[in-house]
Amino acid sequence: MQRGRRIAFDYGDARIGVAASDQDSILVSPLTTLAAASRNLLKEIAVIFEEISPIQIYVGKPTNLSGVDSTATSKVLNFVEDLRKITDTPIILIDERMSTVSASRSLREAGLDSKKSKSIIDMAAAVAILEFAITIEKGKS
Repeated sequence: MQRGRRIAFDYGDARIGVAASDQDSILVSPLTTLAAASRNLLKEIAVIFEEISPIQIYVGKPTNLSGVDSTATSKVLNFVEDLRKITDTPIILIDERMSTVSASRSLREAGLDSKKSKSIIDMAAAVAILEFAITIEKGKS
């Protein structure tokens, strides 16, 4: 597996959770939550890309439980096209069917109220997406 930082996005109508790995892809950490409707969204993401210098970008792809594209899939595909306008870094879509469910469960187990911690859930979902992506990537190498 190539050394370098990776980044993941959990795109939602209101918020976008962001997570990043360390150089060796051993540790994945929540990074931030961005406002999806921000006029400066791409500028904010460009700053993150400049700070992180990712070698790989993962974006959670929403599908329904049977794996068929959901109504949110087209919004995510538009987001990916926007990302491609500001970076040449490879972007891979990752199945995110269980990421938010997993993040909510983890927060509940930690004693946090998931309804009051939506931005934390979005970051935790991005962490879950990135951890899943790294596991797949390590399996290929």
